Amino acid sequence: MRRRSEFRGKYIFAAVAIAAFGSTAAHRDAAWGQAPTKPQVQAPAQPPAQQQQPAQTPAVLPVEAKPYKAIAITLPVPSKDASFEAFRKQLAEVAQRKDRAALTKMIVSKGFFWERPEGDKADKKKSGIANLTAAMGLAVRDDPDTGWDTIAIYAADATVFPMPDHKDVICGPADPDFNDTDFQALVDSSQTDVSDWIYPLSAGLELRAAPRADAAVVEKVGLTFLRVLPFDGPTDNSPSAAEFVRVLTPSGKLGFVKVDSIASLGVGQLCYIKEADGWKVAGVIGGIEE
Repeated sequence: MRRRSEFRGKYIFAAVAIAAFGSTAAHRDAAWGQAPTKPQVQAPAQPPAQQQQPAQTPAVLPVEAKPYKAIAITLPVPSKDASFEAFRKQLAEVAQRKDRAALTKMIVSKGFFWERPEGDKADKKKSGIANLTAAMGLAVRDDPDTGWDTIAIYAADATVFPMPDHKDVICGPADPDFNDTDFQALVDSSQTDVSDWIYPLSAGLELRAAPRADAAVVEKVGLTFLRVLPFDGPTDNSPSAAEFVRVLTPSGKLGFVKVDSIASLGVGQLCYIKEADGWKVAGVIGGIEE
């Protein structure tokens, strides 16, 4: 049974980013073996015996590397509707151009919804573009590009699922199928959160010994959930280190996988409906947290 994503994170990839790098800049830097950024404050002169000791890099709590139950997943099947594929391509191009006028024409004229845990947050007195702007953060002053980038990422994914509460509406990206009870038991027993788990986008994911594309392959991972962990070791100053996430596999092995080869639950979705004049954006599931 296809399940709708849980509401986690502010934007797509937020769950992985928080779990991998921590929720603060200091934790993020420590996780990648770098000194945390500190404000430049002029300290008063002190005698040598009274000088303060250098600040220590915040430690990342270790996690015991031991096997856990593998929770198998079945990846969602991409839509084969040619008209929908053409619409998504156009939507992605519009988002990349940040073309508000073109985006407005691609949204339903009536009935736009914004599903949050507390219910439909869409303001029915406002237009679809106004609600989509609020839901995706298209007008956020200090981060104007993220909402547009998120729409482009959503539009690039062809996997969808039907929205039971809205007739003829489909939403995507779709989550994989898996045993909810077993997964919840794993989350509870490990004292983690849904945001601490990711899954491969294809079978045979290469787990590498270091955050580098040329590092030795430790294991080839199947379609199962993987636990995301912080990293407190050296990265050899590799510029590609940020392209990797450290994970623990069900077999108990630690290693690194590429960010673009994984996905996480609860990143939100765009929803679509096919009207007489073609496909339109019908609503949002999740969206930004205010």
